[in-house]
Amino acid sequence: MVDTHAHLGICEPADAELVGRARRVGVRRILTVGLDEASNREAIAAAGAHPEVFASVGRHPNSATGFDRRAAAEIEAVAAAEGVVAIGETGLDFYRDGADRDDQRAAFEAQIGIARRKGMPLVIHVRDPRGSDLALDEVFATLASAAEGVTVILHCCSAPPDRVAEATERGWYCSFAGNVTYPNAAELREAARAVPEELLLVETDSPFLAPQPVRGRPNQPAHVIDVAEVVASERGVGYEELERAVEANAARIFHW
Repeated sequence: MVDTHAHLGICEPADAELVGRARRVGVRRILTVGLDEASNREAIAAAGAHPEVFASVGRHPNSATGFDRRAAAEIEAVAAAEGVVAIGETGLDFYRDGADRDDQRAAFEAQIGIARRKGMPLVIHVRDPRGSDLALDEVFATLASAAEGVTVILHCCSAPPDRVAEATERGWYCSFAGNVTYPNAAELREAARAVPEELLLVETDSPFLAPQPVRGRPNQPAHVIDVAEVVASERGVGYEELERAVEANAARIFHW
């Protein structure tokens, strides 16, 4: 199995132990994702230190305050580093509003352009307050108008089934995290059943969203197995079949 979205730099314990634990349960690749300039450098260092680890570099919407041309140039520069295989995570977060929405939009649009120029996949974050779809609607509209030809990954996919169908019609990948395992996530599991096999990914988003068997504790890449087991069960396929499909999809996207 592979973990297509983790944040090793903010996980505990140290990277080497996290990677070792993942390796022992059969996790063969980990994408560690930067959130800002400092964590981008940490992600690149982790990729250089561990053959199983690869990096995505970008500016998270909640870290987008003051985003400007210099910030965009920095992302584009570090994207050339060894082990970097994706851009992001980027998008819009109207749940926390950790940054001004116009700064979020500027960072999002710039990273779409970087992904296009670099020929790299784009990792998308989108979150709304309960009962609202404003960020989701805007992210989908921006991607539809500006990201034609860019490989799009909806990280920690939480869109309702009808919007997941819209995404997959556009060829966007949908990656499911630990929240798909929660008892109250029936709609999310319905969405996971509906994604075409060739557009399906799984992840941990560690240290966040620990799957149900370890809920309440810090998440880590080894726990992607729990996520994959639930997704396989929901889709009515064996774990090995899902593993083959997800690994093939990730290899096609990230060239690892």
